[in-house]
Amino acid sequence: MLSRDVGRMTSRIYPLILFLLLVGPVWAAPVAQPARPAAENAAPISFTAVKGPPGACGPGCDRWIAAEGKIDNGAAARFRKFLKQIGDISLPIYLHSPGGNLEQALAIGNMLRERKFVARVGRTIVEECGFEAQDGDVCVKLKQSGRELHGEVWTRGATCNSACPYLILGAVTREIAPDAFLAVHSPHVILNFTGGVPTREMRAKALEQAMTRSDGMVSAYLKKMGVAQGLLAAARAVRFEDMHVLTREEIAGFGIDPRRRVETPWVFEQFSRGLVYKTASERVGEAGAFRTTRIQLFCIDANQYELHFQRQPLPPGTSEPRIKLAFGTGSVDFLYPPRKEQGDKGQEKTQETWAMRLSAGQAAMLASTPQLTIVDKVGTGGQSTTTDRFDGAELRAPLLRLMATCPPRNLGLARSLNNGTTPSFARSSN
Repeated sequence: MLSRDVGRMTSRIYPLILFLLLVGPVWAAPVAQPARPAAENAAPISFTAVKGPPGACGPGCDRWIAAEGKIDNGAAARFRKFLKQIGDISLPIYLHSPGGNLEQALAIGNMLRERKFVARVGRTIVEECGFEAQDGDVCVKLKQSGRELHGEVWTRGATCNSACPYLILGAVTREIAPDAFLAVHSPHVILNFTGGVPTREMRAKALEQAMTRSDGMVSAYLKKMGVAQGLLAAARAVRFEDMHVLTREEIAGFGIDPRRRVETPWVFEQFSRGLVYKTASERVGEAGAFRTTRIQLFCIDANQYELHFQRQPLPPGTSEPRIKLAFGTGSVDFLYPPRKEQGDKGQEKTQETWAMRLSAGQAAMLASTPQLTIVDKVGTGGQSTTTDRFDGAELRAPLLRLMATCPPRNLGLARSLNNGTTPSFARSSN
């Protein structure tokens, strides 16, 4: 007769990424192409101190910890060793992970709480990797070397999945960018039996016990970290083979990142041409849904730029307004009508993009204006409503990088930006 004693049982969450990051092409803009389903990153999670340019990780911040890779069985021990190496300095941590071992994630989360960490979701682009893929063997070895590296942080498309969202909950301050992703699902339990081959009933009972233990462990952890139990319910409602990407409403409602407005810094990325962009998400009303907008700028040549403003379309039946961009003492109308982007598989339109052309001088003016305002104008002489506001002063450094990619380079305008001066800009519309 087989022994009914159940041997060692372990509970793990394995990473599985099934969602796509879709950024649809807009006219001739060099936007990111739809991402392929992400492959599981087999490399164990590495912890790397990274130094970037001033403000790379926020105002006054130029150093951070990059935590990237699969949360394996030795992750917590390596992180504890890493913390001893860096000492008492306080650095934010950026996570980009497909998930992994749940118990290890909770252990690291507790260490984040002890050190009062600020945690964010972001990919670190390491300069020392050169032209090597950031997730390739050469770059991974660099990140695992223990050296301080140099780079920058991108939040667009960064992921924290499966066990990773529980890890990030340990931080005292959690900041999830509007273009980063948190995704959850039910845990996958591995049962190891000793003493013979278990019956089906024994396996079912052991699995039930393991899931109960896992749920209890996570529930107690959520309570300790001040996060709503609804997160556990949301995860348990998704089978292990699938993945649920948390909405902005869930991220705020569960208490993960309760901010009413979340926005990225201005970011420069180099595709076939350079691109500067900022993404924001803001709650509409006291308990309404979040609205996500994006503003992006690219150059056609040294003297011509194109600016795009993207948002979800207005509700059906709403009178479609004209919109304008107000900055400094002037404003410019976006072209009408906006381009409408269709959702996948024949779904309703999910995005509209408004465009305008700017001269090099007008583009430079954007970088000298404290606030850029998108204004809806309803009809001729109708009321105007502020749709969104973006900081303009932080645009200067990314704009300089963008200008360097515009053929031919406008050295005079670049010098004026470096000197803090900009060409005059006349009002083009009321």
